[in-house]
Amino acid sequence: MSKVIFKLKGSHLIHAGEANMGGNILHLEGESYEVQKLLWDAPVSGTIYGTLLNYKGELENLGDIVKEAPYNNPPKAPILYIKPINTITSFGMPIPIPEGELQLEMGAALAVVFGRTATRVSEAQALEYVEGYTIINDVTIPHESVYRPAVKYKARDGFCPVGPWIVEKKGINPDALTIKVFINNQLKQENSTVNLIRSVSRLISEVTEFMTFHKGDILLVGVPENPPLASAGDHVRIEIEGIGSLENTIVKETELTAGVKL
Repeated sequence: MSKVIFKLKGSHLIHAGEANMGGNILHLEGESYEVQKLLWDAPVSGTIYGTLLNYKGELENLGDIVKEAPYNNPPKAPILYIKPINTITSFGMPIPIPEGELQLEMGAALAVVFGRTATRVSEAQALEYVEGYTIINDVTIPHESVYRPAVKYKARDGFCPVGPWIVEKKGINPDALTIKVFINNQLKQENSTVNLIRSVSRLISEVTEFMTFHKGDILLVGVPENPPLASAGDHVRIEIEGIGSLENTIVKETELTAGVKL
């Protein structure tokens, strides 16, 4: 059992409870609830920062392109981007696929949630600033941009499912967690944070050299290479060892906006 904090739809309160390691049962005030039968809200409130090219396989897949102009070398520092507030959605909510797009990349990411202000922290002390961990699906429209993630492809409405909860950091080694992606209950991707180029502690230390994280901010440690593709109607489940499962279904954007006057 792990201690978790979460938020439910229609409530302004942040709740605390316990979840089984399989991530499908929530225990709250002496009662047990099936995760899929609850209406979840995103359990985060801060800014969400993504990290590019932090899995070894990502750089290997790029090959010699990283040595071409204008950069001429692989990146020497973390490459960051932001998933703005319009992208944030929760467990069980539909992920809209824009009109004209056939598939979306499902970006399984371990998310680090900060518990206090972090500025210029050492690698040895980095995890002391962490409150816990959650799961994020860093949804992206497939595109060729590598070093400059295009807002048009990564920051669409609903492109950042989060949850269902934040698991306390105690007992979790963020550098050795298995990550799996299932589409329609078929395993499509499996990787591990052991394959990170920068460990979670090192990543936090390097990023806080030039910027401050505040309580509630979130840092994604990266998305493994070859993110699986999903289409309208597909059910997506991301599992991260010790954290739980995040589930959403892809729905055509036109179906979600039908009848809505803007």
